[in-house]
Amino acid sequence: MLLLFQPSPIMSEPRVERRLAAILAADVVGYSRLVGEDEVGTLERLRVLRRTLADPKIKEHRGRIVRTLGDGLLVEFMSVVDAVRCAVEVQREMAARNADVPPERRIEFRIGINLGDIIKDGRDVYGDGVNVAARLEALATPGGICVSRVVRDQVRDKLGFAFDDRGEQQVKNIARPVRVFNVKMAGEKMVLTPDSPAAASLGLPDKASIAVLPFQNMSGDPEQEYFADGMVEEIITALSRIRWLFVIARNSSFTYKGRSVAIKQVGRELGVRYILEGSVRKGGNRVRITAQLIEADTGAHLWADRFDGSLEDVFDLQDKVAINVAGVIEPALQAAEVRRSTARPTTDVTAYDLYLRALATFYPITKERLFQALGLLQRATAIDPDCGPALSLAAMCQMRLVREGWATEPEAAGQAAVDLARQALQLAGDDPVILANAAFVLANFGEEIGTMMALVDRALTITPSFSRGWFYGGVLRLWASQHDLAIEHAETALRLSPRERAGTPLSLIGEAQFFKREFDEAASKLLLSVQENPGYPHSYRVLAACYAHMGRLDQARAIIARLRGITAHLVPSAAQLRNPADRELFLSGLRLAADAA
Repeated sequence: MLLLFQPSPIMSEPRVERRLAAILAADVVGYSRLVGEDEVGTLERLRVLRRTLADPKIKEHRGRIVRTLGDGLLVEFMSVVDAVRCAVEVQREMAARNADVPPERRIEFRIGINLGDIIKDGRDVYGDGVNVAARLEALATPGGICVSRVVRDQVRDKLGFAFDDRGEQQVKNIARPVRVFNVKMAGEKMVLTPDSPAAASLGLPDKASIAVLPFQNMSGDPEQEYFADGMVEEIITALSRIRWLFVIARNSSFTYKGRSVAIKQVGRELGVRYILEGSVRKGGNRVRITAQLIEADTGAHLWADRFDGSLEDVFDLQDKVAINVAGVIEPALQAAEVRRSTARPTTDVTAYDLYLRALATFYPITKERLFQALGLLQRATAIDPDCGPALSLAAMCQMRLVREGWATEPEAAGQAAVDLARQALQLAGDDPVILANAAFVLANFGEEIGTMMALVDRALTITPSFSRGWFYGGVLRLWASQHDLAIEHAETALRLSPRERAGTPLSLIGEAQFFKREFDEAASKLLLSVQENPGYPHSYRVLAACYAHMGRLDQARAIIARLRGITAHLVPSAAQLRNPADRELFLSGLRLAADAA
């Protein structure tokens, strides 16, 4: 049981620091019994849970651990939405981990959450806001979450959870009765006890969720079992770096190893929307890995592919396949989530849903789509001013409107882009999407290019399978006149996401070849880019300049004519290009093409 101590008042301190905060109190059910039966084993399991689940989730949701007392945690959150999300994700993962653990050995949490006034004393906090959270935790059922009425009122329109009203409860050391609510999700109570029906069917998280099942060893060689298992572990690790994706831990998904279970059942039992399964087949020194992504509820196949390689360096092959699988799964999952989001009523959407709609609208880039995306993002940030992905994408929209000559007030739009990018960067943490978007926008408006490249490289270190991050990193290297590196980054982006928005990486490769004065190759790539993304002006500009330098003025004129149909802004400043020789090559060719037209 979590123990709370009320410090004695210090008479020499007439003023104390008070603030409003969300407090989460948690403890282990039956802790004394578990320790009595196996002290060393229980303490070790608790340490593992802290390291692999509780602490990462608290950090992900911007919480601060105030104190730990044996079996209990007290955590402070600046956002009550973050506190509830964190609690639900922890309880869901705990239920999944406990699925095949004997009831007498299960570690289960009770969690209580309150939003109230607290008093800060150094790193510690106390006061009624804390005490109510502790009392709510005591009222929670094993595996459940209890919240106060103020928490329910603050989050019920922001999160996809329902609540059971338990009425007013008189609790120890609190003068007035407390209105108590149990958190429910997808119509099921979050009461995942060993004997509860809900334990066999988990509700879905409020974000995209996936489990990676053990790959089948098709080699007929038991020695290759370790390779198949290692492959799955690497894929789980790679997917776990995608911050918007809820990934079931290896210990839970591997409970299905060697079992023939229907995909729909796995989805229900693990509480996930998507399942990745596959197989490994070895022949001689070669190995073939196949993988397929399935929507658990419908059985629909969203993506499938195969990878071939040599077993000379097993671990290198595992890394490469894991990064490639994560890279191609991310856009497939995001496309599926966008389809789900856009199918919902537009009057009932969260900030993240609006962000997903905007992301779907942003590509392919056209004037109309940019304004539509910006409108959706403004609605998202009105709901949640700290929605970092929405802020960073809004910065991208404003930047594109300026760059393509579509902004009605270019100076104001440019300043808005910079302000939004800096605001997003303050919230970024280790979010690779925010880091890459913000760096791209700020570099566009003159920030030091090396620093911005370092930000994108940091994003790629966090998530090596982030295809758009590779593309943005390539653009920044193009601007820095590192043309070969720009091509390498664009090719990596294409390899990771070969079916999604291919036109933009092709445009980058063509532009880099243009600056290398490889005009024939450049024109070929730029033509493909224009076909893939016919509403994007920049590819037309570079292609027109390329044709002009090749002396193919008739074709340059034709491209300029198509460009005029998209924008009146034919010749941009090209200030993004840090190398004067690159700027001159581009602008001289574009002016020549425009004059010929």
